[in-house]
Amino acid sequence: MTAATNKVESFNRFSQWVGFGNQGVLGDNDPIEQEKAMKFNALLTNAVIFHNALDIAEIVRQLLEEDWEIDPEDLAHISPYLTEHIRRFGEYSTHELGLQPEAYDPHLDVDFSPLRDDDPPAPDGYGQAA
Repeated sequence: MTAATNKVESFNRFSQWVGFGNQGVLGDNDPIEQEKAMKFNALLTNAVIFHNALDIAEIVRQLLEEDWEIDPEDLAHISPYLTEHIRRFGEYSTHELGLQPEAYDPHLDVDFSPLRDDDPPAPDGYGQAA
């Protein structure tokens, strides 16, 4: 219960950090405008989380190529709520907007099966644990 609560609180803190302008205060009484503001913030938050996850996966791939041993337990503790590399109010270049991004590769050569040891065994054809 505590772990799940901590994850939700971490997400909410990250979402508040990503959202800017009026310090998160909804300045409009129109429910439709309020909903739009919340959904735009959720969209931006999820885009940053996805980008962070892509960066983490790329770093893991680079480490694997350099023959580092990656412990899946360590990866399980990495949070996608990273902010140190983001310049919220910095300068941004738009000259690369027309470039086509590389295809997303979701595969990592990391054996996550040790993290699944707590899963109950799958039942066999007779409803019994195999």
